Amino acid sequence: MEKPARIIVYGIANCQSVKKARDWLQEHALAYAFHDFKKAGVPLPRLKAWVKHFGWESVLNRKGTTWRLLREEEKTLILNASSAINAMAQHPSLIKRPVIEFPHGQLTLGVNPEAWSNVIE
Repeated sequence: MEKPARIIVYGIANCQSVKKARDWLQEHALAYAFHDFKKAGVPLPRLKAWVKHFGWESVLNRKGTTWRLLREEEKTLILNASSAINAMAQHPSLIKRPVIEFPHGQLTLGVNPEAWSNVIE
């Protein structure tokens, strides 16, 4: 995966976890770009890289509304990385948020101020 030139926050604008991350970055005077899944879609190469890095079970958000609204038949088809990637590509809200890519290739998933601090130090 190519390394971003700056911090990129991937998520959904009205997501509370994404808002927490964006607020944290602003409080630490860190410039970032925001990639909104709802408006710009999910970059498939990125999604595949996140699944490879974190594991599909970690990237797939089973706690959110989108998961709860999926039909049981759809849920039972998500058995491995490939099927999880397909589901997340079709339903971006199934991706745990935020995913943050830092300029030196570091990745974080979810709200994790400790990891963010470690990356910027």
